[in-house]
Amino acid sequence: MDKRLEMNNFRISDADGRGQRKASLLLPAALLALLIAGCANNEEERTVVADITEAYELARTSVSRGNYRRGVEIYEAIQARYPFSDLARQIQLELMYAYYKGGQKELAIETAETFMRENPIHPRVDYALYMQALSYFEDEPGFLERWFRRDTTKRPPKEVELSYVTLRRLVERYPASSYAPDAQQRMIYLRNRLAAYENHVADYYLRLGAYVAAINRAKRAVEEYNGADSTARSLATLANAYDQLGLVDLARDTRRVLATNYPNES
Repeated sequence: MDKRLEMNNFRISDADGRGQRKASLLLPAALLALLIAGCANNEEERTVVADITEAYELARTSVSRGNYRRGVEIYEAIQARYPFSDLARQIQLELMYAYYKGGQKELAIETAETFMRENPIHPRVDYALYMQALSYFEDEPGFLERWFRRDTTKRPPKEVELSYVTLRRLVERYPASSYAPDAQQRMIYLRNRLAAYENHVADYYLRLGAYVAAINRAKRAVEEYNGADSTARSLATLANAYDQLGLVDLARDTRRVLATNYPNES
């Protein structure tokens, strides 16, 4: 009941990290009073605290019940009234989640970026990185893609790559963060997704006869997304492209690596 500023109650329910998540941010009236202290005095101050407390609780209740639009409206109104207070920073954290859950992912990304830029040593920067990465994170395949069984790994992975980079920043800068384990699991999924896209492009260049371009994309898949589940395919593409260019030694060395590390794929 007294878990103040609790933002780490996220739960993964499936292998690729796209399960349901819950977040709860509790700010008691006493803390609200401290955050807006100096804005008013005596009776006026008590009135302001009461009004802000009521508004904050209404916003939090709206978000917890899935009424994200209403929650966002109230949070934004509070933030506009106290733009330079500690309360405004707390509201930024609240808004990241409300924007994200309400489908306003660009606003969630922008709010997280603003928070980190303005508060680079704030103890909740890891949370801002996490919410930004979630907002970049690829959505479930759309209805038409599921209906026509479209391979979503062939999509240009701009946002996927941004999510991966942001998660990597989180893990590297805050390895002890409560969000790091989830970030690492998501990175595995995204790494596989990005490597698969590089392989699609490399295969395309290989079919066109653009062997140098094929090599560059396959090497990128191997080097930048090392350990992806399609690494064997990347190595096979490299070997084929080397063969086509007459680079016999490189082709032989690549096939040796493929046979050693992926004996069932060679």
